[in-house]
Amino acid sequence: MSLDNISCQKSFGGWHKRYRHHSRVLGCDMVFAVYLPPQAEQGEKLPVLYWLSGLTCTDENFMQKAGAQRLAAELGLIIVAPDTSPRGEQVPGDPEGAWDFGLGAGFYLNATQQPWAQHYRMHDYVVEELPALIEAHFPASAERSISGHSMGGHGALVCALRNPGRYRSVSAFSPISNPMDCPWGEKAFSRYLGEDRARWREWDASVLLAETPAGECPPLLVDQGDRDDFLDKQLRPEVLEQAARKGGHELTLRLQPGYDHSYYFIASFIEEHLRHHAVALGRV
Repeated sequence: MSLDNISCQKSFGGWHKRYRHHSRVLGCDMVFAVYLPPQAEQGEKLPVLYWLSGLTCTDENFMQKAGAQRLAAELGLIIVAPDTSPRGEQVPGDPEGAWDFGLGAGFYLNATQQPWAQHYRMHDYVVEELPALIEAHFPASAERSISGHSMGGHGALVCALRNPGRYRSVSAFSPISNPMDCPWGEKAFSRYLGEDRARWREWDASVLLAETPAGECPPLLVDQGDRDDFLDKQLRPEVLEQAARKGGHELTLRLQPGYDHSYYFIASFIEEHLRHHAVALGRV
């Protein structure tokens, strides 16, 4: 599969690059960003942290705002940030043009309902197609971790829980913890997956966490700001905490005083998340 390099900037001795490629899974062209630390030029195969962004975002938000490159360069971590949905004229968006569904809002699941099923298969793209591409074209090992924010935080949890052993660690900022029971999730799930709520359970992080056997979930780190405007109605981290307790899983859930839903919050704690993953990936 060919890659088209569309931009390249040096950063902390490494390189931030953006690529376009055709996705067989999504049936459209996709763009992703990759940060290659300086160790990548020394012939060493490095572990990869996949970052999943939230509603309305692209591959650019995290790379430009989180300030992760300095520590990634120190630790020798490759960071890969995909887009948040399929794109293109042939890809359907929200019928009403809303921002919380369709383009920029793929929810990292595999849609089963038309017209979404043809293109909206972000789970398979993130878990299978994109890592295969990264490991074929870059000095990347098969050691992976995953993290994300909001919709992407939920996506990171689901990718890890649905694929035991594929990720060494997982973390999230302000994840949508229980989408079956919040407005964003109910809208997305009803359209992507249909009205049968039993199917929704397969894509809900809290449900999956409660039902995953103890010992099959990697260590979980979740940060949530207590001044987040979406905290009570959309995010509901207490449900995730209850699910971890029920399933007997190790969850570090930190409610951070004064922080909101923005990248100011993410930038404030990204170093601790990168170190969490670096430990699991054997980089410290």
